[in-house]
Amino acid sequence: MRAAAGDVVGILCLVSVAATLDFKYHHAEELEKYLKGVHAEYPSLTHLHSIGRSVEGRDLWVLVLGRFPTHHKIGIPEFKYVANMHGDETVGREILLHLIDFLVTSYRQDPVITRLLNNTRIHIMPTMNPDGFEATKVPDCYYTRGRYNKNGEDLNRNFPDAFENNNASIQPETQAVMNWIKNETFVLSANLHGGALVASYTFDNGNSVTGSSKGYSRSPDDDVFIHLAKTYSSHHASMYKGIGCDNRQTFPEGITNGFSWYQLEGGMQDYNYVWGQCFEITLELSCCKYPPADQLEKFWRDNKVALIEYIKQVHLGVKGQVTDKNGNPIPNAIVEAKGRPHICPYRTNEQGEYYLLLLPGTYVINATVPGFKSMLKTVEIPDNTGMECQKSPLSWAGNPPEEADPASQRADTPAKRSLCEVAQGVQESTSVTTLWNGLQQVQK
Repeated sequence: MRAAAGDVVGILCLVSVAATLDFKYHHAEELEKYLKGVHAEYPSLTHLHSIGRSVEGRDLWVLVLGRFPTHHKIGIPEFKYVANMHGDETVGREILLHLIDFLVTSYRQDPVITRLLNNTRIHIMPTMNPDGFEATKVPDCYYTRGRYNKNGEDLNRNFPDAFENNNASIQPETQAVMNWIKNETFVLSANLHGGALVASYTFDNGNSVTGSSKGYSRSPDDDVFIHLAKTYSSHHASMYKGIGCDNRQTFPEGITNGFSWYQLEGGMQDYNYVWGQCFEITLELSCCKYPPADQLEKFWRDNKVALIEYIKQVHLGVKGQVTDKNGNPIPNAIVEAKGRPHICPYRTNEQGEYYLLLLPGTYVINATVPGFKSMLKTVEIPDNTGMECQKSPLSWAGNPPEEADPASQRADTPAKRSLCEVAQGVQESTSVTTLWNGLQQVQK
């Protein structure tokens, strides 16, 4: 009888955190208590850490979920959601808490969620701007000073910009996210906002090379970004309808190119794509920035399926390792799909891994190691969002180094290296004109 009573207590403890997560707004202390409670109940499935502190000293909490929550595991892609970077845009902050609850309580109960967590490392940051949230004393649908951090800076205008020198004074919250991106191998991401109902994708800024003069700033992976945005909007309860928040603006299929909507300097999604090798889109989830708490349950229902389906897209495309003839990983090798040159070439991590998000089709993967000839490999990519990403290992059998391929060298010019190192604080910025001239040469 004593053992049975213990079992009952254990069951009650298991549901305690879920039971306390009401549909209401959780301020800093409550949010921290909830995250710590989840980690305490699911220590093998979660890892809780702070990536830094806000201007007022509040922790920037991130909860990591997955089969290996404490560290990167070769072959398992990294995904992240970030919310509340504008402190008065609050829906994302709360639905991410409910996403956490759904994931931990569905693990080993729901086969889809179990497979997702076993094959993905998911990072969730409910608030990037806790000071702004706490400063918003009177909720408003349109605008409050809580949008900004304590220093009065808009964090979504505060990142380095690839297209013009925005001279941003990098804020503590921004720097923490930049360091986080540098230290992880993020593949896919979304940042959650409010004030509209649309999925917006890169580029937010641009120039003549990206086609901005025609009102659309196109990235080399435009087809993938359109797919990602449509994945979210089509699984959302109403975003796919494309109905704007007023009669003046609509978004066909619920998506938009960021620049086509409005030009934005120093945005986080462009920074992720250019410097972080991470595809990020911006999700505007509510016409009212800070809606009444009694609407939060509906917002969760409207977004629940879309949030899960979007995470699955991290398994699109191809992944692999670049190794030498002895099987040793080669870090910092450039690996890209032919015809898709990035501003900052996508490189392998310390384990020699690469992840390329690509739609189903046939691609030539170009791998370049300094001093070696480029390796070209044709791959056929199926529809693999079922979490079995196409694997394509690349190995150099030849030593010593052979003559380098001139075409591959053009993909990593000094101008590119200079700008690509700027965001990591290595050296001063190069001119954007020089960078884009280099990109045009690669495209030719």
